[in-house]
Amino acid sequence: MGDTWTFTAIDAEAKLIPSWLVGSRDAGCAIEFLRDLAGRLTHGIRPQMTSDGHSMYLEAVEDAFGCEIDYAMLIKEYGEDPEEDKKKYSPARIRSVEVRVIQGEPAAEHICTSYVERQNLTMRMSMRRMTRLTNAFSKKVENLAHAVSLHFMAYNFVKPHGTLTKAAGGTPTTPAMAARVAMRPWGYEDVISELLSN
Repeated sequence: MGDTWTFTAIDAEAKLIPSWLVGSRDAGCAIEFLRDLAGRLTHGIRPQMTSDGHSMYLEAVEDAFGCEIDYAMLIKEYGEDPEEDKKKYSPARIRSVEVRVIQGEPAAEHICTSYVERQNLTMRMSMRRMTRLTNAFSKKVENLAHAVSLHFMAYNFVKPHGTLTKAAGGTPTTPAMAARVAMRPWGYEDVISELLSN
């Protein structure tokens, strides 16, 4: 199978993950992912989207949204810091950031990939199979896809989000509640019931 990637989309306000896809990092999977995302958004509201600089998104965004989106790319160039100890495992440092407006009129203050980058860290920290430098990886792509789906189900519906809870005056609030697709935090029995009913 080779490299397998997890595509994720996040609502910056509600922190909801409305769509994700486990697959190859190519135009075909990008199109499938963004078509799914477009189908889950409220129609009549023009979305704003920011992606990294991967060229596959140019065709995929056009295919999924046409001209009904405000879209920008945030391109970060990474490089090694000569001061860092080469033996230490550490991520590369950001050397430059370039914003490219691709379509429409995205609001500059909302051109950001930080939320989805933080979500990627949450996913890696929450799922053992995503831990770096271990042998806990999924042996089958299907198993990885199932694990990612269970993670996002729990993230969206079960686990209250600290920032959202604080904004709600201390009422435990999940991303699904903030997005108004759930009225209360779900228990795992609710997740199992939902899975069995589909």
